[in-house]
Amino acid sequence: MSANSDKTAFVFAGGGSLGAVEVGMLRELLAHGERADLVVGASAGAINAAYFAGRPDAAGVATLAEIWGQIRRRDIMPLTMLGLFRMILSRRQHLVESIGLCNLLRRNLPFTQLEDAQLPLSVVATDLLSGDEVVLNRGPVVEAVLASAAIPGVFPPVELNGHQLIDGGVANNTPVSVAVRLGAQRIIVLPAGFACALQHPPRNVIAQAMHALTLLIARQLVNDIRAYSPQAAIHVIPPLCPLNTSPYDYSQCGRLIELAAERTRLWLHDGGLETPTLPSSLLEHHH
Repeated sequence: MSANSDKTAFVFAGGGSLGAVEVGMLRELLAHGERADLVVGASAGAINAAYFAGRPDAAGVATLAEIWGQIRRRDIMPLTMLGLFRMILSRRQHLVESIGLCNLLRRNLPFTQLEDAQLPLSVVATDLLSGDEVVLNRGPVVEAVLASAAIPGVFPPVELNGHQLIDGGVANNTPVSVAVRLGAQRIIVLPAGFACALQHPPRNVIAQAMHALTLLIARQLVNDIRAYSPQAAIHVIPPLCPLNTSPYDYSQCGRLIELAAERTRLWLHDGGLETPTLPSSLLEHHH
């Protein structure tokens, strides 16, 4: 149960490799005595939400940190010239298959159905045709997370419940609104943040797209906090800032976890959860 009588939701945002930041935040939340009554996640945040819902304790978070520390981009997003050539020849609509990510999830998620998680779990995806938000809380967890993390044009859509589903970040990347609809009176948002201190634009086309998506995520989160603050107490853990790591770079995950843990620990010590505030690092700024 949460630290007080309010129903508390942990909301995990998307952000590619920057999803590792959320693991450091989560570790310190638990060390501080915080507990979730439900969890919601979208895109990369769906991976963290699903794993945590299955093992919602310090040991589970420690294992999740190990998993992130071992991930390499080639394992889940093996983009090569040969792959591009095959895509052109086959006329498929995505750059890479999601086999690597699927195998990662099957190896590590401790349950198979969303409804079997220890904590109530909701995963957000997007209907490819309508663009509507689709909230998944029953059915196969691996397929739900794959759908939520299916970056358009990079991974293939996932067919589930009669719908072609893609990345939840398209419709609702930091699903505060979902937590409110599920009855949460107190929401703790774990944002992946964005690379606010890059010295040069990303060179890779996917890296550019993912960086642009994280910028959009931050803007959307700010708007959602302002819109839903009258309905729930929304606490947003400040993301790392300055940050110069691309969401396409999976080589820094271990370092990001430790940095986020340290910053979150200080934030909690300074009373970060006492009063809902909007972190300035989510607002437009320059370094």
